[in-house]
Amino acid sequence: MYGFDVAKHTKGRKRFVLVDTLGLVMSLVVLEASAKERLGGAIVLLEAVEEIKTNLVRLWVDQGFSGENFARVVGQLTQAEVEVICRQSKDFEVLPKRWIVERTFGWWNRYRRLSKDYELLVEMSEAMIYGAMIHTMLRRLAKLKPNHS
Repeated sequence: MYGFDVAKHTKGRKRFVLVDTLGLVMSLVVLEASAKERLGGAIVLLEAVEEIKTNLVRLWVDQGFSGENFARVVGQLTQAEVEVICRQSKDFEVLPKRWIVERTFGWWNRYRRLSKDYELLVEMSEAMIYGAMIHTMLRRLAKLKPNHS
């Protein structure tokens, strides 16, 4: 399942991820690149709604998830408020809370099979991401230095 994102001029797949404040994956969905941001966000939220609906207070999202319908769906599912993190100008700026998800994506780039989309099946792509996150969490829990041999 591959697609083409006209806005970003990329082909392939998009990874939608729901992380906690530590950057650990709570839910993950891989869709074709032509999928809309709000659709992917709703799917990833629906997969994790049973585990998070009592604990989730605020959901930080980027501009791709702005809109009344998305905020209303999140409010109905989890009773959480949606806060859209927006850039003030076209120049580069570090956005608060946005770096948490970007850090998680950076962790994935340490793994060869996640640096590009090598997988044929979407399920294998999701499984590789979960495997990489298990390895990352275990390494952080044990406070071991990564072995780059």
